[in-house]
Amino acid sequence: MKTLRTLLTGTCFTLLLANPALAVDTTRVYSSGILIFAFLGFLALILLVQLVPTIMLVIGMIKGLVNGVQENKAVATEAKRD
Repeated sequence: MKTLRTLLTGTCFTLLLANPALAVDTTRVYSSGILIFAFLGFLALILLVQLVPTIMLVIGMIKGLVNGVQENKAVATEAKRD
């Protein structure tokens, strides 16, 4: 048990000391070219094109639910009259 505790303590201490070495150097500024922006724009366009049918489908489902509720209320009121 003592060996396990020593091993875990040593591992945690090593990880704590090694953590600052993995930090990012922010002194340099990365400037990406026009091709990177064109590629990201293309990806955004693909995402937008796939989003449009999804939004239309959700709107159609909501309209169907609302119309179904209204039809059920109409049927229920007719049944009460009879």
